[in-house]
Amino acid sequence: MTDSLVIIPTYNEKENIERMVRFVFSLEYPFDLLIIDDNSPDGTGDIVERLQESYPGKLHLLRRPGKQGLGTAYVAGFQYALERHYEFVFEMDCDFSHNPEDLIRLREACVQQGADLAIGSRYVTGVNVVNWPMSRVLLSYFASKYVRFITGLPVHDATAGFKCYRRRVLEHIPFDKLRFKGYAFQIEMKFLAWKMGFRLVEVPIIFTERLEGHSKMSSSIVREAMVGVIWMKLRSLIKPIPKVAFQNIVPETTKVLAG
Repeated sequence: MTDSLVIIPTYNEKENIERMVRFVFSLEYPFDLLIIDDNSPDGTGDIVERLQESYPGKLHLLRRPGKQGLGTAYVAGFQYALERHYEFVFEMDCDFSHNPEDLIRLREACVQQGADLAIGSRYVTGVNVVNWPMSRVLLSYFASKYVRFITGLPVHDATAGFKCYRRRVLEHIPFDKLRFKGYAFQIEMKFLAWKMGFRLVEVPIIFTERLEGHSKMSSSIVREAMVGVIWMKLRSLIKPIPKVAFQNIVPETTKVLAG
């Protein structure tokens, strides 16, 4: 039995899913894995179901009837984790843009450095992105700068989707009040955790563009994020987010771990 659950949402990831599952289970630390599949037409869910025979009790699958957004997939995964014994809950993409070996480093940031939310950061030590066109790099980099300027969130990679939460963070996030379903969801979760006084740590990672499958990024996702941060900031001014009372939390601070 492990204390750590990795959540991976999928939609049409047949080229990556089996290799990802086997990679995660080959790591030195024992992670459980939850795949949340939005009825992928390419049969991603069926591949996971077959692999469950090889990893009984460790590989879990939630099938949903169709595409419902990244945010709702993660919320379903968080609720799944909270209903069980997991202390550390991870978000990760299926396309190998996130290196599964960094799961161990994110967990260590929580266990050894006292982080409540460890963030796999592309920009905390410069720009660590491989195989992206320059336009995409600039969009992502300056989007994080924009979020930091508007909200005050002291994080260099505000849109990062590679993260480790301590259980207590998820216990205090009001899932029913989350507004966003796309990439703005990633910003909203960090913003809430920070405002509640949880300790955020950025762990430098190298982000590599997918080699197989297709990106889910779109202009509507970018627009949601750009407008959404203004809404988050205004809402927090009108109705301040109360701090969570834990003695070992360092309010409104972040720390960088060396890679």
